[in-house]
Amino acid sequence: MDESVERLLAGLKKRKITASYLEDRKAAREKLLELIPDQCSVGIGGSITIEQLELEDALGEKGCSVYWHWRVPAEKIKETRRQAGVADVYLSSTNAVTEDGVLINIDGFGNRVASMVFGPQKVIIVAGINKIVGDVHEGLVRIKRDACTQNARRLQRKTPCASGECTDCSSPERMCNVTTIIEGKPNGVEMVVLLVGKSLGY
Repeated sequence: MDESVERLLAGLKKRKITASYLEDRKAAREKLLELIPDQCSVGIGGSITIEQLELEDALGEKGCSVYWHWRVPAEKIKETRRQAGVADVYLSSTNAVTEDGVLINIDGFGNRVASMVFGPQKVIIVAGINKIVGDVHEGLVRIKRDACTQNARRLQRKTPCASGECTDCSSPERMCNVTTIIEGKPNGVEMVVLLVGKSLGY
């Protein structure tokens, strides 16, 4: 673990956010499953990082009820988002995290960023080292340049960022509608960040 990662972990802890460093995806998956109680409800935000951890079967074996709008028919998406937002545990990644521990996210519907700060009893955020940025400004640039572009292409959105250029558009399919900057652990929520020493998600 290099000095920048140590500074980041210290920054998170200073903000009352529990933080751990895991070497790879396998270790992160094991740690995540260790942190999730048996028989609890688990909400999952839209996250390629969480998808890459391949948790669903293991959560089923723990007797957990999982609410993930990526895994339900279109007519159930809205309600599943609501159920995820009041689950016992909420899983997400973050679009960017600064070297001093600030978490930055941009969302289209707002369900993910809302659930990260209010509703669930425990929020676990998994972030690859590709999400680390110097400061909030750099984080916002990274999100619009990298995360939004790749998500727009994945979702086949008709937005300028799908072609690689953010124009602060007014497209009906715009994804940059709600921005949150988490500077400290929200009151009443147990927040855990697992920093993984590999590139994960967008």
